Amino acid sequence: MIRSELIQIIADENPHLYQRDVERIVNTLFEEIINAMASGDRVELRGFGAFSVKKRDARIGRNPRTGESVEVEEKYVPFFKTGKLLRDRLNGKAD
Repeated sequence: MIRSELIQIIADENPHLYQRDVERIVNTLFEEIINAMASGDRVELRGFGAFSVKKRDARIGRNPRTGESVEVEEKYVPFFKTGKLLRDRLNGKAD
């Protein structure tokens, strides 16, 4: 599913809302998650999962084409841990 499909589904399920308002809500939600993670905060959506940021230390990597050693700088990467409800539903255990 892509963002525009999500917006369309929400708009279809809520005919009292204009599509432009639904789009603004979805974009605001994503922006707030991004801003929180950029600040180093953890974002938890109960039943769905938690977004956080993990630090990867600098290391020596290898160029897969040449086999040459390459220095990889430290970086921060997004991490998502599924919630119990989502995990159970994916495994067919949900009510």
